[in-house]
Amino acid sequence: MARRFLLDVLRADYPAAYRRLAPEVRAGVGLPAFGAAARPLWQQGQVRGAHVELYQIGTRLGDGRVPGQWFCRFAFARDSALRPPPVLLEVTFRDTAARAVLGFGMRQR
Repeated sequence: MARRFLLDVLRADYPAAYRRLAPEVRAGVGLPAFGAAARPLWQQGQVRGAHVELYQIGTRLGDGRVPGQWFCRFAFARDSALRPPPVLLEVTFRDTAARAVLGFGMRQR
């Protein structure tokens, strides 16, 4: 699910990626705002290529007020030999059976 979401973003198919967001996320952000938030990831894909590889899976523990979240981080395939990769794309979701994205972002080192 996380990889499919990123591939949609890297193809600039923002409507398809938007449909993969959790309903509560879509309720808080419209497609134009989503596209603007996703554009920096697409731009990195234009520079580094649209192929990504899984780099890391993990969880952030909740603190009672905020529930825990799982995440997948992906590296661009052309950067796979670099440790650490200079750019990581992160997708967060509720649990390992989740079918919807809660958030996404990019980490540059």
